[in-house]
Amino acid sequence: MVEITIRKRQREDAVITQRKFFKKTARGKVIKVIRERYLRDDVVCGIEGCRECSHTTDTLLPRNGSPDHKSFPNGHYVLPDTNVFLAQMDLMESSLFTSPIILLQTVLEEVRHRSLPLYNRLKALVNMDDKRTWIFYNEFRSETAVVREEGETPNDRNDRGIRKGTAWYNSHISLTRPTIRGQPPPTLPTVVLLTDDVANRQKAEKEGIPSLSVRKYVEGMPNNSQLLDLLSAESDTIEPTVAAGGRGPLYPEYLSSGTLTAGIKAGELHQGHFNANTFNYLEGSVAVPAFTKKVLLVGRENMNRAVDGDIVVVEVFPEKDWKAPADEVVDQEVTLRNDDAEDSEEEADNDEVIAEERKALRSEEAARRAAERQPTGRVVGIIKRNWRAYVCHIDSSSLTSSNTTSISQQTVFATPVSRLLPRIRMRTRQAPTLIGQKILVTIDKWDVHSRYPEGHFVRALGKAESKEAEQESLLLEFDVPYRPFGKAILDCLPPEGDQWVVPPKSELGPAWRDREDLRHLNICSIDPPNCQDIDDALHATRLPNGNIEAGVHIADVSHFVLPDNPMDSEAASRGTTVYLVDKRIDMLPALLGTNLCSLRPFVERLAFSVIWELSPEAEIVNVRFTKSVIASKFAFEYTEAQRRIDDAKQTDDLTESIRLLNTMAKKLRAGRMAAGALNLASPEVKIHLDSSESSDPIDVEQKALVETNSLVEEFMLLANISVAQKIQDAFPQTAVLRRHLPPPPTNFEKLQDILKKRRGLSLDVSSSGALAASLDKCLDPGEPAFNTLVRIMATRCMLSAEYFCSGSVSKDTFGHYGLASPIYTHFTSPIRRYADVLAHRQLAAAIAHVPLHASLHSKAHVERVLGGVNRRHRMAQMAGRASVEFYVGLALQGRVARAAQTHAGRVTQEAFVIRTFRNGLNVFVSKLGIEGLVMFKRETQFDADDYTLTIPSADGGAGATIAVFDKVVVSIDVEKDRNTQRGKVKMALVSPVDSVGL
Repeated sequence: MVEITIRKRQREDAVITQRKFFKKTARGKVIKVIRERYLRDDVVCGIEGCRECSHTTDTLLPRNGSPDHKSFPNGHYVLPDTNVFLAQMDLMESSLFTSPIILLQTVLEEVRHRSLPLYNRLKALVNMDDKRTWIFYNEFRSETAVVREEGETPNDRNDRGIRKGTAWYNSHISLTRPTIRGQPPPTLPTVVLLTDDVANRQKAEKEGIPSLSVRKYVEGMPNNSQLLDLLSAESDTIEPTVAAGGRGPLYPEYLSSGTLTAGIKAGELHQGHFNANTFNYLEGSVAVPAFTKKVLLVGRENMNRAVDGDIVVVEVFPEKDWKAPADEVVDQEVTLRNDDAEDSEEEADNDEVIAEERKALRSEEAARRAAERQPTGRVVGIIKRNWRAYVCHIDSSSLTSSNTTSISQQTVFATPVSRLLPRIRMRTRQAPTLIGQKILVTIDKWDVHSRYPEGHFVRALGKAESKEAEQESLLLEFDVPYRPFGKAILDCLPPEGDQWVVPPKSELGPAWRDREDLRHLNICSIDPPNCQDIDDALHATRLPNGNIEAGVHIADVSHFVLPDNPMDSEAASRGTTVYLVDKRIDMLPALLGTNLCSLRPFVERLAFSVIWELSPEAEIVNVRFTKSVIASKFAFEYTEAQRRIDDAKQTDDLTESIRLLNTMAKKLRAGRMAAGALNLASPEVKIHLDSSESSDPIDVEQKALVETNSLVEEFMLLANISVAQKIQDAFPQTAVLRRHLPPPPTNFEKLQDILKKRRGLSLDVSSSGALAASLDKCLDPGEPAFNTLVRIMATRCMLSAEYFCSGSVSKDTFGHYGLASPIYTHFTSPIRRYADVLAHRQLAAAIAHVPLHASLHSKAHVERVLGGVNRRHRMAQMAGRASVEFYVGLALQGRVARAAQTHAGRVTQEAFVIRTFRNGLNVFVSKLGIEGLVMFKRETQFDADDYTLTIPSADGGAGATIAVFDKVVVSIDVEKDRNTQRGKVKMALVSPVDSVGL
């Protein structure tokens, strides 16, 4: 079999070359592949005014390049090789890097093969207005194309092609500017090959090609002090050396990729995601399929340079060495406070730090013997790094005393906002000016001789605790895309803009094709206060046969967002709308999200409707799906709709519709509960913002829920279940579904033990129904909030729900454990969730409204998109929680300040103990929906088996014993968190501790 690829010839004198190679088919047969390509001599150089090339574009490189380099006063261009873009993208993207760039086709394609995220950044760089970048298709120019030679590696072939491209440019420039008799020779700009590959640079020098390392090149630029900070630590060529005393590496080397693959295949090694421990930086874990419990990694040597989120390979120790997780809070900042960022050569001999870490590990052993053990092991390899740019601040104590104001280069510690990440060693000339600011830092490497990973400065975000800097840092911390929508995306919007309306029914056109006219129905929406992106609306009416017609009407986003256009690609990339306390990062442009798709009242809107006929007992008689046109009669807030229901004087049709919906919702809920659905809980707070322009938080309270919250929820669940079944029947291999896997029983062991020992209660986790029933019995007659607390703790034992492609998993794993439903999807929020847009497209095809786009027939495509959506969904949730935490801190700070002004004393609240440590308590303040740590400096008596902590009295008395589920009183203050550099709630025990004089 011969495969031939022929590119269209555009000139008669094109040259044909053949590339011959061999490849293996899926069945293992080796075949010869011949590809032909037409080489041309009209591929233009991109240099302005070139007499040899005919240009048809305005995007040209300046005629004389850039004069801003001390080594090239006659002007120059840079031609980076592939690794420059792979390792130094932050430098290339910087607005301070103004050199004109020649980007070879070879480099562009190699970046695409090596890293898709960096390839996307490179494409964006090419389109930046403040960059001068030219893509030169060297593989199709006859003078620059190269054919792989016998025995030559692909990498060597690409390097040779890059050198040949650089040499051609330099000779091409000289040919286009010939010397004129009687005049001095023209000054010619130089094309400089940028490469950190020493071998490639040496070959270039032998061939007479100007070549520099990235660091050497940047040192010659006028603004080098700032640009040098952007260089990846990978560009430093100095290798760590063994100290004279024979200091060896701090960490073991990773096994080779071949050994890792063979070990995983043989079941001797195990692969999974590394999860750092929030409370103890000396501990981490990896969930692997071979064990019901996570593999515990104790000590930094066993974690072996893994960073939270990395995909790692672990070796599990013999069962005799298995241990239980720690029962002590171990703070990295406290234990490592005496480490010196500059002393990289001496860190292995830092006896004080080593002694502190060993002390922390030893102090856990007593608890480990008493508690239940789990598998332990060590990291032996990394499959995929999760490194990216992290929000940090510079640890001021890491500046040398002589360098607190100097602009000379020094090594400092960058402390990440997230406690799950290690400190990052960073070399910078800007350290004094960056103190007190939030900055962005990228990890570059972590070798075996370094206690810390090494990284480089990317950019400053602004002063810590300023609202602007904190908002941006939250988005960056959780990798939320927040760039403005570009022109290509906005061009996909209706040209009428906000003047777009549903066309008259009499007009022929796609809007009304196969749509039902439902404008006559008493449809309304019920949402939180100030909701602008209204996805859903509802209606209900009694039928002549005594049954009830109920309808859920969802914004028809897929009418506006078409497959494979720029807006669709951007929505897929963003995955979801992100809700912060005072800001929303939209998945779709505002024209759609808050206007044309939003089901506003009193205007006609396109919708996708699910309409049921229900029996009086809320049993489904039949269901139909239709594209529709609706006109919502009112937009209610939850409390407003509840008042309508409760006010007996209100008897209008719209109110009766809501009452009917509420009646059906109660029966639907009762049916779900009877089937085993869980009624779980999570802490939710309401933050009151100042009504002035500042929008500062002024107070915080627990969010109150009313019946109408449940009304909307029940019908949205019913719609999602009905749609899931329909698209699964139509597209059994590629249906976009959502599942919630049953949690392993081991996840509940700790909670079960606590309930039994502290309250004499049992928790049956054999099924969702059994769990639901036993949660209902977890009551404290004297404390109504106790049941909610247990439900919150049970929620944390669950696995996360996830989107999946129906053909990728076994059908018996489709179910949603929490909802007790055999099948489920997300259909009801397409304005803010991309998975819902995909479900809309599949449902439209299932009812023969439009054909299904080819991409949704591809299982691989659906899997890839949903993988990204799952990640974006998780990050959005974490960003939202972090935003609430930040604003709760600000609100409580105001409350504390007001208490001080009025001489009211401390701000105190009742709290439940939810976890005990050897040196502290984790408590939950139910009225505020927040939790925090209470730490003790005094020696305590800790009983890990009984979940108690005894705090001795200062006068030697009996002291006070505190256990999980005990109610205590805590004082609340706000202090600057060492990691986040923003206000954090600080708690101290008032009662019973005050009574024992602590």
